[in-house]
Parts: sequence; structure tokens; C-alpha cells
Amino acid sequence: MSKTTVKDVAMEPESPRSHSPERAPARRTEGSGRALALLLVITGAAGVLAAWVITLDKFKLLEAKVKGETFVPGCSLNPVVSCGSVMESDQASVFGFPNPMLGLVTYGIVVCVGVSLLAGARFPRWYWLTFNAGTLFGTVFCAWLMFQSLYRINALCLWCCLAWVATIIMFWYVTSFNVRQGFLPAPGWLKGFFGEFTWVPPVLHIGIIGMLVLTRWWDFWTG
Repeated sequence: MSKTTVKDVAMEPESPRSHSPERAPARRTEGSGRALALLLVITGAAGVLAAWVITLDKFKLLEAKVKGETFVPGCSLNPVVSCGSVMESDQASVFGFPNPMLGLVTYGIVVCVGVSLLAGARFPRWYWLTFNAGTLFGTVFCAWLMFQSLYRINALCLWCCLAWVATIIMFWYVTSFNVRQGFLPAPGWLKGFFGEFTWVPPVLHIGIIGMLVLTRWWDFWTG
């Protein structure tokens, strides 16, 4: 009858590999699909365009004031759609300089990120989360500007509306990407939802804003 012995694992000689220093795990980086990259380029470019036009009109408005003249921006179509009223408001320079100048920088960054992704760039988790935080700030700032336009200034700027829509779309799609990649902790059902219906949140978001605009000046639109 043979006797079975149990070898003490702790007494086994270590393999040569165990003496070599362990490699640090590679930091995870992630690129995006072509669709998200193009979306960032398009929405960023739309924001740059809106900010550029508003900035030029703001300069023309200030120049006309200095000369004692009156300048009416091309997007001032009626008492409601009145870009000039928005540009002359205190809310148009929240940080001490015209808001669109901030847009020229931030939307330009979005375009650069989109172009980099199209070129095959891959970014670490902290980069994606920082980018997401930036789009969140933009969305919150736009929400504040919407409230001010609708209920304090009582006028709309079409170029501002374009920037709002662009910001909302980029925020939801970047958030969806981070959730699906696991950069933002989320339950499985939410990952599945964003995987199939990423378009739903931005459509609902923009739809709600459209309804607020419609109801705010209902008598004007239907008069």
C-alpha cells in the first residue's frame, strides 16, 4: 500500500520568474468610435461658429455705441428672437467678459478632442472623466442661461440656442461613452440602456427646452 504525501507548497523552490520584478499593470486608455469622434467635431464646430458670430456682433454693438449709432444684429428678428437684447444684458458677461469668448476656447477644445480621436488617440480614464465634467459644466451653465433668457431677459438668441443644443448633445454622448466603458460606475441596466438608446436623453432634454420656449411665448407664437 503506497503512502501518499502532501508536498508543502511553501517549501517548493520559487521559479526564476518570481524573482523578477512584477510589471506594473498598464494604465488603461480608451479611444472612441468614429461616430462619437465625428459628433464631437460637429458639435464643437457648431459651438465655435455660434460663439464667433456672437463675439463679432458684440464688438459691432460696442463700436456702434461709441459712435452714437445703433447696431441691430442679423438674428434680431422680432421682440422674442432678439439677439441684441441678450447681448446687452448683464447675464451676457457673467465672468467679466463676453460669454462667447469662453465658448471660443471651450468649444475649440472639443473640436481638438474629436479630431484627436479620429486620428486614433486614446485617453486614460481621468481624461475622459475630466472631459465629461467639462461638458457637465457647460450644460449647467447653458441651463442657467436658458432660464435667464426665458424668464429674466425675455428674449432668445438663435446663435445661443445653437450652442445650447450642441452642448447638450455632446454632454449626453460623452456621458454615455463613459458609462458604457465603465469609467463612470453604473448598474448593468443603465449600461444596456445607453448602449441601445443613447439618443433618447438628448432628444428628451432638447424637447423639454423646446416646450418651455413654446409655452413661454405661446400668445406670440399663436397670435
